[in-house]
Amino acid sequence: MYSSTRRKVLLAGLAALSLAACDKPGAPAPKADTPQAKFNAVDITGANYARKLSLTDYNGKPRQLADFKGKVLFVFFGFTQCPDVCPTTMAELAEVRKRLGADGERLQGVFVSVDPERDTPEVLKAYLQNMDPSFVGLRGSLAQTEATAQEFKVFYQKVPTKNGSYTMDHTAGAFVFDPEGQVRLFVRYGMKVEDLTADIRQLLAQAKH
Repeated sequence: MYSSTRRKVLLAGLAALSLAACDKPGAPAPKADTPQAKFNAVDITGANYARKLSLTDYNGKPRQLADFKGKVLFVFFGFTQCPDVCPTTMAELAEVRKRLGADGERLQGVFVSVDPERDTPEVLKAYLQNMDPSFVGLRGSLAQTEATAQEFKVFYQKVPTKNGSYTMDHTAGAFVFDPEGQVRLFVRYGMKVEDLTADIRQLLAQAKH
């Protein structure tokens, strides 16, 4: 079970972020210190969170946000046994990469597991490579997962099921970083693929100037 301190911190994050029980779209997205600009997603440029990440990929390689500089980075928190929100989000991201054509190589999808107990490296790799071989799956210890979620103000929690197992409630949304490694957007679950594609194109175009 989780500590009372963790629950207080993560429940505070819930007030700012969308919540999903994987079959429930979330509520309001987080607000940043700067107003929304010209993007379809929520502009969180200048946010004082989502600034660091230190986990391990499914090949056992330590990863940090700086490793992905030079690309637009799409970071989603989920779990492989999620029935709909997670696979839908990653499948739509794969579609965005296709629509970008050659520029799709400059978009990196990252899936951070909130269920490291079941999402082993082997499970993560098989899950993501089935969607897009370029996707990177990250996981950590329970403590590392908690710390990363706190840094991103992401909510997640185990929910017992009738069969003695469990599912996960978690934030339904993703974070997009520009090629300089700065967090720029929060993408609500259910955003149209064409709108997300347009936002990614904007970030890629800005990087060329």
